[in-house]
Amino acid sequence: MQHIPILNIEQFEQEESLSDFYSNDLQQHLKKNAQIIHKPHKHDFFLCVLFRKGSGVHEIDFNTYPIQPGSVFFLKPGQTHSWKFDSTPEGYIFFHTPDFYELYFLNRKLTQFPFYYSLKNPPDLTLTLEELDNIAIRFKEINIEYHQNSTYKKQKLISLVNLAYIDLTRLYANYEPIKKVLSSTYLQTLETLESIIEEDYKTGKSAKFYADKLHITPKHLNRITKTTLNKTTTELITERVLLEAKRLIVHSDNSLTKVAERLGYEDYAYFSRVFKVKTGKTPLEFKKSYQ
Repeated sequence: MQHIPILNIEQFEQEESLSDFYSNDLQQHLKKNAQIIHKPHKHDFFLCVLFRKGSGVHEIDFNTYPIQPGSVFFLKPGQTHSWKFDSTPEGYIFFHTPDFYELYFLNRKLTQFPFYYSLKNPPDLTLTLEELDNIAIRFKEINIEYHQNSTYKKQKLISLVNLAYIDLTRLYANYEPIKKVLSSTYLQTLETLESIIEEDYKTGKSAKFYADKLHITPKHLNRITKTTLNKTTTELITERVLLEAKRLIVHSDNSLTKVAERLGYEDYAYFSRVFKVKTGKTPLEFKKSYQ
C-alpha cells in the first residue's frame, strides 16, 4: 500500500475564495502545516517557493538541493518532496492547479516555462541578492493580492503569476543550460512522450512501444530525446521506472518482490540487477541506506 500522501490545495487554507490557487508567507505556511510538510509527500498542483532567509535541504524525488537565501524551487504534480531546515526560513510560497493558468491563457501551457517543461530540467534556481530583492517584490504582490478581496482578484493573480514565471524564466536561462529545441514539433512530441511514459512505464519498457504509440520510428524518437534532453528513449523509461521503484521501496510496506511485480518485473533477480546497475545498490541496500 502506498504511504506517500498526495496533498490537495483544499487541504490548506479554507478561508479564501479560490479553490485553484494558494499563496502565503512561507513562515506562516510552514507553521500552519507542520504536521504534513516535513514528511515526504506529493502534490496534485504546481508549486513555486522563494527563500529570502534560511538554510537546510530540500529533497525532490531522491535528489537533494541546498536551501539558502535566493533559493527558488519549482515542483510539478506528482513529484515527491520533503524539507529539512537548519534555520528558520522566510520567503513566499504559492501553488495552483494546471487549469488556473491554462484555462485563462488558452494558447499557452505551463510547460512553456523551462522549469516545468520536463522533469529532466533542474527544479531549482539560486538568485543573487539583487535578483532576490526584485523577485521577492513580485511574490509579495501575489501574496497581498491573494489575501484581500478586490475586484478582478483572480484575473490579477493570474497576470502576476505569469509575470513571475516570465521573470524567473529569464533568470533560469542565465543559470541553466536550457535545451534549444530544433523544432516545435520536437517539444510537442517530447511532452506527449513523457505523458505516455507516465501512463505506461509499468508495462511498456521498450523504445519501440512508445514510438508505435507516437506513430514514428524508434530511431526518430531517439533523435528527439537526444536533441532535447541528451538521453535515449530507453534511458527516460528506465529513469521513470527507477524513480517509482525508489518511492515504493522507501515509502510503502510492499515487499521488494512485490515492488518488482508492481513495476512489471516478474523476475525479481532481473529487477534487482537492473536497479543495481543504474543506482549502484541493490533494492535492499538502497532501502537500508535511505532508512
